[in-house]
Amino acid sequence: MKNCTQSTTTMTIGLDLGDKFSTLHVLDDQGRVLETGKVRTDLEGMEKRFSQCEHARIALEVGTHSPWVSRLLESYGHEVIVANPRRLRLIYENPRKDDKVDAEYLARVARFEPKLLAPIEHRGPETQKNLVTIRIRDALVRARSRLITTLRSSVKSLGGRLSNSSSRSFHYQVVDDIPEVLREEAEPILEVIECLSEKIAEHDRRIEKLCEENYPETQRLEAVKGVGSLTALAFVLILEDPRRFKKSRDVGAYLGLVPRKDKSGEQNPQLGITKAGDGLLRRLLVNCGHHILGPFGEDCDLRRHGEAIAVRGGKTSKKRAVVAVARKLAVLLHRLWISGEQYDPLRNDKKKPPRAKGRMAASVKSPSTH
Repeated sequence: MKNCTQSTTTMTIGLDLGDKFSTLHVLDDQGRVLETGKVRTDLEGMEKRFSQCEHARIALEVGTHSPWVSRLLESYGHEVIVANPRRLRLIYENPRKDDKVDAEYLARVARFEPKLLAPIEHRGPETQKNLVTIRIRDALVRARSRLITTLRSSVKSLGGRLSNSSSRSFHYQVVDDIPEVLREEAEPILEVIECLSEKIAEHDRRIEKLCEENYPETQRLEAVKGVGSLTALAFVLILEDPRRFKKSRDVGAYLGLVPRKDKSGEQNPQLGITKAGDGLLRRLLVNCGHHILGPFGEDCDLRRHGEAIAVRGGKTSKKRAVVAVARKLAVLLHRLWISGEQYDPLRNDKKKPPRAKGRMAASVKSPSTH
């Protein structure tokens, strides 16, 4: 099959990215197959294959390699479409799914109607780099949590129980609670937990420094009690450009904090949230929701909103209240960011119209005479 440099037609290329090799499918302007094959998923392979290739529309799916690959292909002058995987049901529900078929579907859909791929835009290199700091911290926290859970369950299996303690002080607070028969096995786990806690603290300091020096807009977001530098920075980095949303309300749907819908006829069941968008930021916002509704949360519009949902009752009322607060918090943070307004925890109270004097007078009845 001839190489795309030999073709004088307008081409569409479907590129299914793999970790080591990527599969490509090349079509001309009539939909005829010009080429199928593989290319190495590295700088040398992509440069050799696409740097001298004539202008083409290239569709690829979002993934680990898609940020740098899309930027590289655009630098060669190609039109790059990064497809949203959640919208590619045609590929995921295919019973004959493989890399060649995926590449062909990407090419053919991109040739006819690129909008069906729900194209996304990757973040800039600097934003991507700073976001890695947050994701590495998240990985460290998850690793520490797994080790703590493992040690707690191991002690329980021997009839013991570790005392309650925070994760950051776990490695020295529970030492006396560990049974003697388990001390030798537990020692290396405690050492790793201590090391993880130190690395997490280092990342926390790095995140605070990033907020102060590079992203001053996070200070306005941190004015909401319950939102720390980690959540504020993640919100700014993941959304990157607040003007990409027409309305602040769109942010809740973008982060998957709105209910799924499966309405058919008269049936409209209550379903869970879509969980679309970035899972890390959604998890951070939900944690903020727990704090706002918790015993240390201040009296504010967000807390009152969640409490109003919680009092409705039901098995999942508390969970729904937390998610509702997280969704409203996402909208609020976006509004504070794009408008530059100062946070007012009880803004809704000030919006209420003052009570009429006549109504107040009527409420004070004069004593009746008999």
